[in-house]
Amino acid sequence: MIVNLPILSIVIGIFSYFALCDKPILRGIDPQRAQLYANNNDKFTCFDGKKTIKYTQLNDDYCDCADASDEPGTSACVSGRFFCINAGFKSLIIPSSRVNDGICDCCDGSDEYFSNAKCINNCIELGSADRLREKQLAELLKNGNQLRLELAQKGKKLKEDQKIRLAELEKSKDQANKIREEKRQIKADAEIFENDALNVYRQAEEESKKQKEEEEAQKNRVEAEETFLKYDSNSDGKVDITELQTRIVFDKNRNGIVEIEEARYFLDDNDELDLESFITLGWPKIKPFLMLDSGLFKPPRRNDEPIDDEEEEHEVEQQGGEEPNEEAELLNEEEEQHHEEEGEFDEEAQEEPQNEAPPTPQVQYDDETQRLIHEANEARNQYDIADREYREIETEFNKIKSALEKDFGPEEEFAPLNGECFNYEDREYIYKLCMFDKATQQPKSGGSETRLGGWDGWKSNDYRQMFYSNGAGCWNGPSRSTLVDIECGLDTRILSVTEPNRCEYNFKIQTPAACFAALSADTHDEL
Repeated sequence: MIVNLPILSIVIGIFSYFALCDKPILRGIDPQRAQLYANNNDKFTCFDGKKTIKYTQLNDDYCDCADASDEPGTSACVSGRFFCINAGFKSLIIPSSRVNDGICDCCDGSDEYFSNAKCINNCIELGSADRLREKQLAELLKNGNQLRLELAQKGKKLKEDQKIRLAELEKSKDQANKIREEKRQIKADAEIFENDALNVYRQAEEESKKQKEEEEAQKNRVEAEETFLKYDSNSDGKVDITELQTRIVFDKNRNGIVEIEEARYFLDDNDELDLESFITLGWPKIKPFLMLDSGLFKPPRRNDEPIDDEEEEHEVEQQGGEEPNEEAELLNEEEEQHHEEEGEFDEEAQEEPQNEAPPTPQVQYDDETQRLIHEANEARNQYDIADREYREIETEFNKIKSALEKDFGPEEEFAPLNGECFNYEDREYIYKLCMFDKATQQPKSGGSETRLGGWDGWKSNDYRQMFYSNGAGCWNGPSRSTLVDIECGLDTRILSVTEPNRCEYNFKIQTPAACFAALSADTHDEL
């Protein structure tokens, strides 16, 4: 506060009285309490009422009262307080420990009356500068408040327009949803007729495929039976290891001998197989090997590069340390590739297309089926258009509804700022604050944007702080959040950005929306 002239006159009068009456000079008292130090029969009662002392013991540099009320102008009491009048500037209360410590705490120098400190009374100059600042602040608040009222008018108009638009969208949304449901039903009906027509072709295709598979299986069985009879040398109804060992074609490693393990491989690790077992277990291994051996099946190599030394040594170790010749190595590689390719072919053959769309154009449909397909495609397109229109209306509806639910200040002064984005750059980052939406950070050197928080509400009831929470998570830390401090200004912009704590950011912004007229009540013109 700034002391006014009437109170100052009273205090000077009291001090003059004490000086003329040879009474103690009561320095450091609050003018509001001056009457409490009046002489009462040369007695003074401590403010807490626990002790009464002689009046001459006031400010005698000895603490008699527990509440320090007897030593307002000395440093005798630990809890004492010294009142700086600072005429012409703001009054100040300092701890009594600073009295006569050689440092001028009061601009009028009254706290250093005994220390011989060379204090200069600059209260008038300080008061002039302070009054100038207050005048500038008052002018800023006055002009800013005028802009705030204009923003408030725009905000109220914006909300009214949004309410009207919301009602229109609600009707449009209902109508669009009706149309969408109608298109959905038309699409469903058209797809039923389409599927019924296409099922005729699908069933014919399945029957053809099944017939081909049966023919292929029969052909494969005949071939297997012929091979079985060929290898069953003793006609005992079984093919055993010794019978395969007489067939040099089964010499996999090309060493001139069909070893027992090689023969067992083609018998599916059995010593012998009867006809049915041979067809199901032995033939699937024998047939591709015979095709490879005869050159009927030569799949391409996966890698044209030669085998390096490490791979070659690994192959030798797997074969008991014996280095295979080039023909055996090629045969083994081709055989492995054949099995892998054959497995891929089998998987592809077993997979049935699951797409509900019409078959590929290679299939020739009759005119009626083609017409049903065309109608179903058209119904799907019409539904997609209706669905897209409905979702666009719904998006706008939800956006406006969300805006109407937000608190834009006591007079809607912040409403025109909703969704407006403002940038701030420092040496490393570009910060962006989108009002009532989100706060972000992006490196100036390039890189992705990091979310520092989404709108969470007002942090204070005086509309001085916004809070944005649930931003991107920090490494081994919490989710990022942003506190926005708002002050009065004639335009809206970011003043500074800091990170006072890890993953916690602080934006300082100014805006006319924060120039509330009530702030001008703190200004004074007494002096």
